Amino acid sequence: MVVCSHPQPAASNELQDFLLARLGLSSNALNLGLRQAELEQAPLPIVLWSFGLLSLEQLQQVLDWENNQG
Repeated sequence: MVVCSHPQPAASNELQDFLLARLGLSSNALNLGLRQAELEQAPLPIVLWSFGLLSLEQLQQVLDWENNQG
């Protein structure tokens, strides 16, 4: 379980699209991650990784993608 002391923003539609389209995450895995991230107030990519739904390499791809947004 990953619990943050500061509320985390909800995952953007763009992040969700990236996870589904570019990384091939299933919609069921994404929905599980979204629910758990809200429950734990933790970043979605970290929750997905902690559940084994993203590999370390995929987590790095997500973090790189997030850093290039904006």
